Amino acid sequence: MNRATVTTRLALALGLVLSAFPIYYMFIMATRSNEDALDTPPPLLPGGMLGENIDRLLATEDANFLAGLLNSAIVATTVTASVVLISTLAGYGFAKLRFPGHKALLLVVLLTMMVPLQQVGMVPLYELMVTLGWTGQLKAVILPLLVNGFGVFMMTQYASQAVPDELVEAARVDGASTLGIYWRVVLPALRPGMAVLALLVFMQTWNEFLWPLIVLTPDNPVVQTSIAALNSAHGTDYVMLFTGTAASVLPLFVVFVLFGRQIVGGLMEGAVKA
Repeated sequence: MNRATVTTRLALALGLVLSAFPIYYMFIMATRSNEDALDTPPPLLPGGMLGENIDRLLATEDANFLAGLLNSAIVATTVTASVVLISTLAGYGFAKLRFPGHKALLLVVLLTMMVPLQQVGMVPLYELMVTLGWTGQLKAVILPLLVNGFGVFMMTQYASQAVPDELVEAARVDGASTLGIYWRVVLPALRPGMAVLALLVFMQTWNEFLWPLIVLTPDNPVVQTSIAALNSAHGTDYVMLFTGTAASVLPLFVVFVLFGRQIVGGLMEGAVKA
């Protein structure tokens, strides 16, 4: 082993420790008391108050934490399914179908990635939700997130490399329709990219805060607004904040642990096939 390899591995190990320590400390504080949170130096080993802290978290009526977790799961799952479906369809169309104006439409998609549409259009979007009578309902959060310009661009690039033109033409010669080609030929080849896109969209949607804070009510929150309510309800109760944050992060860890290996393996398989 040469010196450069040792240096690289040490640097990676240091980066891993620095990245993982805040997460580790968050879970440690979820098992401690407020007095422990203010200690100097801070405790680095788990305590024995996790059950009590979780009971306090669930008993906090202002936060409505269980409802926030359930609502976030509904929103993130629905948005992820919609974005993946629409992005694969659009990516297949832009990459493999030639129709008038397809380059201009793809340029429009790219332009949406350059402008923070949600932030710029927040006021008219809120007025629209008021007009529709959707404020305080989950569909007001779901609807603006159903399509993602990044997802369309990503699947367009992936489809252009992972799906050979000859394969599409062979299926067309065999009499397959456009949707039949998408379902039987294109979709299996796009599965690795779909898995990565699904993970990214799920994480982004799960962490949405500003728009749900504006359009939802405290009685019908998502998990991030529940944490915000927890902060206002308890003031400087740092342990409650750590416990709520740890509980909100845990589902993302579970998703990554369950599907991370399949996603990486699928990417490698797709790269070899391409």
